[in-house]
Amino acid sequence: MPPGTALDEKLRAEIGKQGQPQLARDPVNQALIRQWCDAMEDQNPAYADATFASNSVHGQIVAPPAMLSVWSRPGNALRPVGPDDPVRTVLVELAAAGYTSVVATSLAHEYVRYLRLGDVLTATQWVHDVSAEKRTALGAGRFVTTATEYRAQTGDLVGRARLDLLAFKAGRGHSTASAGESASKGARPPRPRPGISRDTQFFWDGVRAGELRIQRCARCGELHHPPMVRCPQCGSHELGYQVSSGKGVVYSFVEPCHPRVAAFDYPYVVGLVELEEGTRLITNLVHIDPDAVAIGMPVELVFGQPDPELTLPLFRPRRPARRETTLVFDEVNAGDELPPCPIPITARLIVAGALASRDYDGVHHDRDAANRSGLPDILMNIFTTGGLCARYVSDWAGPEALLRGLTIRLGTPNHPHDTMTIAGAVCSKGSEGETNLIDIRLRGYNRRGDHASGSIVVELPTTARIR
Repeated sequence: MPPGTALDEKLRAEIGKQGQPQLARDPVNQALIRQWCDAMEDQNPAYADATFASNSVHGQIVAPPAMLSVWSRPGNALRPVGPDDPVRTVLVELAAAGYTSVVATSLAHEYVRYLRLGDVLTATQWVHDVSAEKRTALGAGRFVTTATEYRAQTGDLVGRARLDLLAFKAGRGHSTASAGESASKGARPPRPRPGISRDTQFFWDGVRAGELRIQRCARCGELHHPPMVRCPQCGSHELGYQVSSGKGVVYSFVEPCHPRVAAFDYPYVVGLVELEEGTRLITNLVHIDPDAVAIGMPVELVFGQPDPELTLPLFRPRRPARRETTLVFDEVNAGDELPPCPIPITARLIVAGALASRDYDGVHHDRDAANRSGLPDILMNIFTTGGLCARYVSDWAGPEALLRGLTIRLGTPNHPHDTMTIAGAVCSKGSEGETNLIDIRLRGYNRRGDHASGSIVVELPTTARIR
């Protein structure tokens, strides 16, 4: 940080200063692990199934590695500020200077070993750097970089973390809505309405009821879509319907580009989806970049509302199934793509993730507090994003793949009523002695842009374990 004001001098004095080691309030325990897994919807049996864990590479239940920073967090019992707490001293000095709101912008974890039940962590933290004032979308702010080492009760190093915080002047930034959204709000024409007749009424009644109804002949059982006035198989006029499972695959798709229609958001994809029941329907594919759509891609039904008076059956990528056996090193190659995974962003997920990570900052729980900070709504904290990215990779690699490092940088916030889609690809692989490592690049995006980008380093076994 270059020379500057008296505030700069005070902040510079804290750089490199190490705080007193902080003992975690609780040992690593099953209750908090379950709370974390519930929030992240992480079903890796190594975290909760004692029988599986005892026969795994871990030998016992372990904590999700992305929880590394959780155990020593103070929760709602903030420690008093003192000369032995350089990080909080810096944040207090910044708050006094008007930088009253704080959000995390990037996180890097190194996992030396997985944490086991009963481990009691001690965290030693210091200020690595404080930036000069910068203009950000949230307002004028300063970036504070902290570094932390975590040791178990035996004194052995179990992990390291680096966290970048943005302390900013609340309410002085730009709206998180895009320029296009702001310009078009209230001016864009409504999306065209479907033509509804006596023969298609049942279909749209089903949409309003949250069902995808497929016309079915009451005489021969033949399914057909679009709805018809008589069965093309047997000629019967006795027609009913059955409710679809909502699962299917992309049979074909196209991305309309020209001419642009004012009622639609671009880019968008029109897809022909083949349902599990065998019929096909034309729809929109959502929550995925057009370049990532592929024929044969598994998709699932989601109901969208282009405006309050219109509900449509849409399809998004289906959440990939969790792998129950672990990949071996030779099964993975650089360039392999991980299947996209959509994650609905709800207020419940944001609040549950904040509580599971012992984060009581109001911007993650309280809409009024978020509004006072210049935000349109509560936003997801960085530990939840990290936990979701770790779950995504663990589900793909298998329950005994070992995460060795996680690095993420945040961009556009995750607010409620949106969807984040995580996608990834193996960018490299290599061996260090008997350790086989792969590097997976990640990207999580929502409708406003990229929420998170980064990577996860994973250790894979050479051969499959015989259980």
